Amino acid sequence: MPGECQHPREAANSQQLKRDEIREFFYKEHLVYFDEKPCHEFNIKKDFSEPAFERFLERSEIYTKLDKMDIMENISLSRENVFSNAAVLLFSKDVTRHFISATITCVLFMGKTKYRILDKKEYKTDLYSNYHEAIGYLLSHLNTEYIIKSGPREEKLELPEDALREAVLNAIAHRDYRSPANIQVYIFSDRVEVVNPGGLVGGLKKEDLGKRSMPRNPLLFSMMERMDLVEKVGTGILRMKDGMKEYGLNEPIIEADENWFSITFERNVQKYSQINTPVNKPVNLSQLQYRIFNCLKENPHISYNELAEKLKKGRDTIRLNIKKLKMLNLVERTGSDKKGHWLVKDAVSNE
Repeated sequence: MPGECQHPREAANSQQLKRDEIREFFYKEHLVYFDEKPCHEFNIKKDFSEPAFERFLERSEIYTKLDKMDIMENISLSRENVFSNAAVLLFSKDVTRHFISATITCVLFMGKTKYRILDKKEYKTDLYSNYHEAIGYLLSHLNTEYIIKSGPREEKLELPEDALREAVLNAIAHRDYRSPANIQVYIFSDRVEVVNPGGLVGGLKKEDLGKRSMPRNPLLFSMMERMDLVEKVGTGILRMKDGMKEYGLNEPIIEADENWFSITFERNVQKYSQINTPVNKPVNLSQLQYRIFNCLKENPHISYNELAEKLKKGRDTIRLNIKKLKMLNLVERTGSDKKGHWLVKDAVSNE
């Protein structure tokens, strides 16, 4: 009858959305967030990384005697003892048990194309460890300039380290974790590319980058903010640009479409004669330092006393040689003396 409203199914232009289309609509409209959803399959006894949790507490400056599940509940990482996807990303021993593509792959190519791979690593543990390893990979395969002045020798990476860190953190925080693709860090002879699945977040335009912040994974982003890894004001892109400008290099090239986001840093090919060999060549260590390095790699939780006993050396000798490894940026201690552990870089050689 005239004047009556048509039922949606009777309307000439009505269309039923499929289940996948409905789900995608909710994600795009920010009505549902991947990182906030519960992960019922996560087993706290088998999958939970205590070192990753201890590091999170330390970096977040959370000092409490509360049980870890109470802490998780208080900061919205769990509900009724079920971990959120964000918690899984932060505290997994092996994140691929739950999200097969939540990894970072670093690749060193020969030349300017992907024709020949010189080296490749994939990192798949907790979020911070993956980030730390990816940065270590970049530092170990880019050129370092040694500047001799009146004081101590200054080491200057060919690209601004802070800009590289921002790019990797940006990829971790804003990638689409529902995608079957992972984060990729590519080193070519003329450039470094950091690529992540997931284009610009709905409602954000390319010209908004550096001015507005609209995280795809707000819960995960807030935890990274707690850990002092990111800033909420959305200035990461600007800091990357400023870092490259200070180095006298071109601004990073930012490309984005519906499915991908990439940041490219151009290398100064003319300044360095040897490009894209393992540029920071394997560090020559003493036999003792090499043995200590391998012990830390085999057992990241080994103590100074255990090292001294195993290697038949005094504790002070062990400490002195570990200090050298730290200065060379080969090892890093995270967490407390009792509950912390060692983060160890890839490969070194002995004399």
